[in-house]
Amino acid sequence: MDTKRMIFCLLVAAIISPVFTEEWRASVVKELDALVTSCVVVPCSFTHPKENLPTSRLRGIWHRSTDKNQRIYYEDSTQVLENFRGRTKLLGQLGQNNCTLEITNIKDHDNGPFCFRIELARTETDTSTVDKFSFVESCVTLRMSLPDPPNPTLSHPKTAIQDRPYTITCSVRHTCPSHVPKLTWSRGTADEVTEVHKEISLGYWEAQSILAIIPEEKDDHSDVTCTAEFNGQKTSSATLRLYVKRTENYNHIIIPTVAVIGTAVIFAVFCIFMVKRYKKRIAELQNQEGSVWNRLSECLAGESKGEN
Repeated sequence: MDTKRMIFCLLVAAIISPVFTEEWRASVVKELDALVTSCVVVPCSFTHPKENLPTSRLRGIWHRSTDKNQRIYYEDSTQVLENFRGRTKLLGQLGQNNCTLEITNIKDHDNGPFCFRIELARTETDTSTVDKFSFVESCVTLRMSLPDPPNPTLSHPKTAIQDRPYTITCSVRHTCPSHVPKLTWSRGTADEVTEVHKEISLGYWEAQSILAIIPEEKDDHSDVTCTAEFNGQKTSSATLRLYVKRTENYNHIIIPTVAVIGTAVIFAVFCIFMVKRYKKRIAELQNQEGSVWNRLSECLAGESKGEN
């Protein structure tokens, strides 16, 4: 009986303990590749043991992991490190447990790690703090591994066919959905372009521009370029050379064949006409020969009667 009670208690402890140990939790992406001069959005969410609270009673703080007083974001900008003033802001609503941070104009020393801290005010009017928690085990590090912007990737069928629809997809990965890279084409109109933006993994997004064109014969061996302009005005591009396959044309077969058949028909009609004319002439000659013979016979017959 004691063994059963012990097992039961262990099961209850296993179920209940995470509830208490995980009441204060933050979910923050661990590492992000940052493009210098551009921007980074750090996805962040948190939970707390209190009841649902309005954003007005919550204060969010982002700080260096080594010192919570070295703040890179706070609603009072005078308490923010001078190097980060005007470059950081919260994109999420704290009342919805969203602590997502945006950092613009990335510097090559903005590597972090940076951690999130939450403070709870007594009331909406009394801003004195009654509770606070720093999520020092869930921090983000920025890797300055992108001194230059990544080049777009072009996806397309290998060969274009003349006068048939042809699509080219230009894609580029980035870390700043609040300032999506602008994708432009060296040809085409706005009606021929479709844009798509999607999250591909935590902290990374992909911008796509799909160009739909109808290649002509003159487009063979021409270039199509997609240019990506990132926040901070850095650009990169990728170029595709079009190889246009001409539409199958059978005129080189049809025209000579028709000419030969037409010539043969004309020649046959001419031959038939000549044969008929020849036969008619022979018949006329035969008739003429018969008339002459008849007349000669009559003459001979008349002479014979006269001698008698």
